[in-house]
Amino acid sequence: MSPLTLALLITSLTTSTIITMASNHWLLAWLGLELNTLSILPIIMKPGHPRATEATTKYFLVQVTAAALILCATTLNVWQTGQWSIMLTPTPTTTTLLLMAIALKLGLAPMHLWYPDIMQGSTMSTALIISTWQKIAPMTLLLLLHNHLNTTTMTLFGLTSVFLGGWAGLNQTQTRKIMAFSSISHMGWLTVALALSPKLAILTMILYMTMTATLFFSLTTTTTKTMLDMGTAWPHSPTLMTTTMLALMSLGGLPPLTGFMPKWLILKELVSSPLISTLMLLASLPSLFFYTRLAYLTILTTPPTTTTTKYKWRLKTMLKPNTMLATPTTLLLLPLTPLLY
Repeated sequence: MSPLTLALLITSLTTSTIITMASNHWLLAWLGLELNTLSILPIIMKPGHPRATEATTKYFLVQVTAAALILCATTLNVWQTGQWSIMLTPTPTTTTLLLMAIALKLGLAPMHLWYPDIMQGSTMSTALIISTWQKIAPMTLLLLLHNHLNTTTMTLFGLTSVFLGGWAGLNQTQTRKIMAFSSISHMGWLTVALALSPKLAILTMILYMTMTATLFFSLTTTTTKTMLDMGTAWPHSPTLMTTTMLALMSLGGLPPLTGFMPKWLILKELVSSPLISTLMLLASLPSLFFYTRLAYLTILTTPPTTTTTKYKWRLKTMLKPNTMLATPTTLLLLPLTPLLY
């Protein structure tokens, strides 16, 4: 794939997301989602590996199923109300179908089984796009519909995602699969935030994207694909691995790092529902465990294969500017909480 083709695909990906975000017409929103799907498919398929082809096929089938559900729901809505506008109150059947379709697009539990396989079959940079940029368009539709969605259903989706994202990630050794289950868990927190406050959901989404991007930049720089690679990456760049450890702690939501902010604010909004807040906290403990396990492997263990000679066996680490820009945001935003929310 030539650089020009890749640039055109990325431009199309960006444009389709903007179309979905800016439209107030169901057909335009559906068209934006379809363009978004068609733009990412060649990017996933770019390596030419059979696993990448399998991931592309699975992604296509899942996204087309979700798009068909959205088209079915909006057609039913037009049939019953005579309006294509997203802002008008949809019928209960339409709302339920739309919520199921968007949950499938986002990879919310229990419709999450496609997500880890696709992340594992993609390259690190493609997995970053799937876990961050590809969430924007479906989340925009959810934000536009949040006044008409059932709060109990949203909370149930969120709680299930946090629980399954944590428990299913415990047994993983591949970093991309771990990041996939981490994404499912964070989407659960995001769904609960959306049920409480759209402003809080937007803040949570921005912080999730920043923290995930920081960790993916680090994993890409050190070519870390498994937990074993993470244990031997210390000679590659001690500074970067220390940053990776802190980013993992931030993703886990430990104070005084940035990742504590969204969980703290969501639990503050859930203070009137002690049962839900307690369940959310307990469900997030397994995901905190696998973040802690990864952090332990980054700098707290010295594997027997680590070189003790003066000259390292790897080339010099080239740190990219985007890593340096994203790291302070991932670690140091907690004191700015009153300003951001």
